[in-house]
Amino acid sequence: MLDESRLAIHQVTLRDQWSFRESIEGFARHGVHTTAVWREKLHEIGAHEAAQILRDHNMTVAGLCPGGLVTSSSGFTAALDDNRRMIEEAATIGAKCVVFISGGLGDGSKDLTAARARTLEAVAALIPEARSVGVMLGIEPLHPMMCANRAVFCTLKQANDWCDELDADDAVGIVLDTYSVWWDPTVAEEIARAGKRICSFHVNDWLEETKDLRLDRGMPGDGVIDIPSIRAMVENAGYSGPCEVEIFSAGNWWRRDPDEVIEIIKERFQTFV
Repeated sequence: MLDESRLAIHQVTLRDQWSFRESIEGFARHGVHTTAVWREKLHEIGAHEAAQILRDHNMTVAGLCPGGLVTSSSGFTAALDDNRRMIEEAATIGAKCVVFISGGLGDGSKDLTAARARTLEAVAALIPEARSVGVMLGIEPLHPMMCANRAVFCTLKQANDWCDELDADDAVGIVLDTYSVWWDPTVAEEIARAGKRICSFHVNDWLEETKDLRLDRGMPGDGVIDIPSIRAMVENAGYSGPCEVEIFSAGNWWRRDPDEVIEIIKERFQTFV
């Protein structure tokens, strides 16, 4: 049986029900003491107050997200500056990593190569700041269906190739999400290749008849992903950290009673993760 202490619940899983404080209090009330912080929630109260709330509830922070979103040529410098602020926020709240997604094409562009090049340039530029405060940049490939509007960075192979090129394993890691990699025929070999670069592991399910490109993720057990098999690959690669439930679900889970959602997560964690 999977150790329940490895369960983490991302604040975004209850995005529409709870504020920052309410989510931390709610997780602790249910015996969950690891979370990931959604930056919009953090900005409700500010990093210093958030840090105190987290300490008061003995909460470990697996990550702060979403970082990145750097692909716009017109807003590249501003995006870099915002990511530097985010790294400082992550250090303040004790987050182990900033979850870095690239951003989509933007600016009405169709130049995918240039957008990817800007993403790699941004990660390289942020390494000194991340290294100086001990926060990892966790680069996260998203499912290819998100390529146009959310992430031009979309395969685990690309993540491994970039980590090889950057040669900064003390500051750049890989965030692996079952929702984004389950379909990939090379997933087993690329997880093994990633090894201890994996700094965060997210779990959720792909609904066979998904209704939204971004906001219709399933609860573990409701979809087609063999989550335990992927978890085994990740653990065999050397990862032993939290398994973080991260569900974007505008039509279902964001409409339910939050205490009920957490109890279902705890049950499914033992059965389907």
